[in-house]
Amino acid sequence: MMGRVTISHNVGEDSTTVSNVFIDEYMQDANDAQIKIYLYLLRMMKANLPTSVSALADKFNHTEKDVIRALKYWEKKALITLEYDGADTLIGIHMEDLTTHRPSGSRKNESVLKAVPSSNKEEPEHAVPAKPNYSAAQLRAFKQSSDANIVFPAEQYFKRPLTSTDLMTLYYIKDELKFSDDLLDYLMQYCVDNHKADFRYVEKVALNWAQQGIKTPKQARVENFKRDPELIEIMKALGMENSPTEKEGNFIKSWRGELGFSMDIIMEACDRTVMATQKNRLKYCDSILRSWHVNKVSSRADIARLDADFTADLRKKRSKASVSSISKIRSDESYIRPGGVQNRFNQFQQNTYDFAELEQKLLDN
Repeated sequence: MMGRVTISHNVGEDSTTVSNVFIDEYMQDANDAQIKIYLYLLRMMKANLPTSVSALADKFNHTEKDVIRALKYWEKKALITLEYDGADTLIGIHMEDLTTHRPSGSRKNESVLKAVPSSNKEEPEHAVPAKPNYSAAQLRAFKQSSDANIVFPAEQYFKRPLTSTDLMTLYYIKDELKFSDDLLDYLMQYCVDNHKADFRYVEKVALNWAQQGIKTPKQARVENFKRDPELIEIMKALGMENSPTEKEGNFIKSWRGELGFSMDIIMEACDRTVMATQKNRLKYCDSILRSWHVNKVSSRADIARLDADFTADLRKKRSKASVSSISKIRSDESYIRPGGVQNRFNQFQQNTYDFAELEQKLLDN
């Protein structure tokens, strides 16, 4: 068993200070996008550098809607103040001082969330009901109802019996957020696939989907593809700047899931695809990766081995083709009769061949 670990540092002046209040009181309830946005705002403030919604979106491969949502989240938490001009255009972000603890929402009436500027208009978030404090009797009724048919799949996903807190979360998602069994099943599968076997994370994702008006697994998959940094990186590597469709997302996910390739191998296939073709790049890249899968490629060394084998095999085939062509030409020489004796098969002007030169040219090709 490991004992206590001492943490030391060698931090220079080129660093950004994060308040302990943020770490202790705010970070645990925020999602990854919200944390990234807040920390980057601190970094830009420290360097006295300007930024914008579009710049933040590009920085983290988020949509502008994600950035705006994160900014509004921190304003609701009273950690920042957003400043707008008369046309409701965002012109400033004021970072609040957290050197002394202030309860979340204490400045609720001091900062009014204004409309998003027209250049960054997005669909409004859907209001979601608060989570009730369900009684034991309500939870028992839920387990006995037809809605409880999601409990067994949940226990299979999370590989343990559900606690009363887990059941309360399931009941909330079914009863208040109105998730169908299919959507709830996909939600749990999504969380487990992302190694988040925690119902607090399940609830956060469910709230996020509910705010976006997501009602079906298909809508959820498309939204998840838009947020998948590796998928976005692969799309860009193939020269595809659009948000991935469900079909494109499933296609690429098969490279990581079904074929089991690392990003390093996938990016190598993307590079070769871009150099080879302008059209149907997804299918072309897929053909490369499936060929590598058949040949049990798991590293760049395996790819180099296949390349060397291919080159050697190609040279051998070319050599055989050259020798075969030369032999055919030499066999045809017997029909060219010197001495002027001609028949009806030899009434054409004869050519004189330098076979040594011809053989060399064929070998060079």
